[in-house]
Formats: sequence, structure tokens, C-alpha cells
Amino acid sequence: MAIFRIKRVDWLIGITVLTSLLTVWLVLAGLDAVFQLLRQLGNIGKNGYTLSNAIVYVLVTIPRRLYEMFIFATAIGGLLGLGGLAASGELTALRTTGLSKLRIAVSAVGVVAVVTVGVMILGETAAPWGDQQAQAMDLRVRSSGALGETSSGLWARDGNRFINAKSSLLRQVDGHDAVQLADVRVFTMTSDGQLSRFDWAKTAEHNGKQWVFDQVRSTTLDEHGTHTTTTRNEQWDSRLDPNVLQESLIQPQYLAMRDLRRNMNYLEGNGESPGVYAIAFWARALYPLNVLVLVLCAMPFAFGALRSGGLGKRMFMGMLLAIGWYFLQKAMVSFGTVYGIPPLVANLLPALILALAAWLYFRRHA
Repeated sequence: MAIFRIKRVDWLIGITVLTSLLTVWLVLAGLDAVFQLLRQLGNIGKNGYTLSNAIVYVLVTIPRRLYEMFIFATAIGGLLGLGGLAASGELTALRTTGLSKLRIAVSAVGVVAVVTVGVMILGETAAPWGDQQAQAMDLRVRSSGALGETSSGLWARDGNRFINAKSSLLRQVDGHDAVQLADVRVFTMTSDGQLSRFDWAKTAEHNGKQWVFDQVRSTTLDEHGTHTTTTRNEQWDSRLDPNVLQESLIQPQYLAMRDLRRNMNYLEGNGESPGVYAIAFWARALYPLNVLVLVLCAMPFAFGALRSGGLGKRMFMGMLLAIGWYFLQKAMVSFGTVYGIPPLVANLLPALILALAAWLYFRRHA
């Protein structure tokens, strides 16, 4: 257990790595925010969208940008920190005192693990909330104010009808994403503002030509009272644009794990595949493992290739490692989707491959 005892050398390594990590993290997230602001400037003037709206849009999405950029910052920042120690000869000095490469790597990974806990909390609280606010703003711009998101779900106006859907989901239909509205209520009003008809449906889905209600209960109101009918399926003549709705839905990778789990349970309860929600859920669940394994795999470069060379070389190696991990992750998930590999396994494979590579290196250089 002595390997885990915190010593003064751990503080040296940890502070060095943490300083580099925070610097790279803020730079990456800042650049991403600036690029997004430039994109939002193109919406100014559309449906009352102003510069202040664009700024607010970017500000509320900063937590999510910090969450997404953290994993890249750990690889680049870790290499910058330990690479700097290697270039100055301090790593060599630490090695001569009897510290193993694994012991030095554990010190670097330890400080990253502490920060990762805070990032996970950020990704489950402020980041989803901010994305919901941003998507609500985007929804109003795209739909000319005819659509809106509130705590009671999606609201839309279609002539003299008001539509409320408690939740909206993305489903895979013939290999493409499609929108499904759940727990749908349609209020039809008269010209003088009186309710004349109320429709409830378990789901509403667009089939490419029109909306279709499933398990419908309709109630009409007139001077003779109320009349209720039920049908299994019913065509719904609505101008609600499914493309606008799909583009404005919060993407699964931006949802909190509890929301992803709820959507997965709903789809599985209806005999459907959880699809993109399962992939996003396991990517979130395995996020800490991916972060720590990626940092551990970056350490061998500090002991070898980065003992000579300047800042540019360390930056290049860190970016190369981070980008390589990103494409490996995407490739594994896509491969799993095509060949029916469970999302847990598909998301876990890249981390296992990197962990095996790190284990072989440290075992060889023990």
C-alpha cells in the first residue's frame, strides 16, 4: 500500500499536471464557445433573435462544453505537464530516487481523478440544464415561436389547436432517426376561445407523410354534453414540422443519465430498442474510466518521446492521442450498432484496449 501514500513528490507532479490541464481545458472550451458564438450571430434578426440571446445561448452551454472538452484536455494537459518535467530533467531525477514509472503515473492520474468527480457532477446537473435552455431558444427561432419547451413538456400551436406532449423521443426507423411524441394532448378551441374538443393519444409519430396517433381517446363538447370515442390508430392532420422538431430536440449525448435511463425504460417497456439513448447512457457511465485510462496511456510518451523536444512536440503528441481515442471510440460504437453488439460492450472496448496497452507498457518497464 506504500505506493498510494501521498508524498511531497506527489504534490509536485499533481500540481504540475493540474496547472497544464486547467490551462488547456479553458483554452479548448473557450475556443469552442467562440466558434459557437460566431455561428449564433447568423441567427440574429430571425424571429426577434438578438445579440443578447446569442450570448445567453453560448453562456448556458459552457458547462456542457467544459464537460466535453475535459477528456481531451486531460490527455494534452497531462503530456504538457509531465513532458515539461521530462524536458527539464526532473523526471530523470525522480527516477534516480527510486520512483517507478507506474508510481509517477499514479500521481498524475490521481489528481485527474479528483477533478473528474467534479466534472461528472457538472455533466449531470448544470450541463443538461443549460442545454435545455439553449435548445428551447433554438426551438423558438426555428419554429417562429410556434413551438416551445416548458416544465410540462413540449407545447405547439397549430391554428386553433394547442398541442402538448409530455415527452419527445428519438427512435430508429429504417436506419434513420425519427421523432415520437408521447402522452400527447390536443386542445381544439372555438373562435371565441372555448374548448370544443380534447384528444389524448399514447404516442404520435410522423410516418413521412403525416402524423399518426396511437391509442386515441377523443372527447367533443357541445350543447348536448360531452361525447367520448376511442380508436386504436388515427391520422392526425397537423402542420407540425417533424424536421424542425427533430433538429430542436436535445440530443441524447446532452441528457443527464437519469433522463437517459427514463427514456430507455420507456422504449424497452414498449418493446422497442433504446438505440441512441443506450449508447449515450453507457458513454456517460464509462466517462470516468475513459478519462483515467487515456491519461494513463499518455504517460509513456512523457518517459520516452518527450524527454527531448519543445512545447510544440508535446502539444502534437497530446492532440494525436486524444484524436486517436475519439475516432477509436466512434468506430467501436458504430461497429457495435451495425453488428448488434450491446452498447455497454461497444463503449467499454476502447477503454479496455487502452488499459491493456498501458498495462503491457508498465509491466515491461516495471
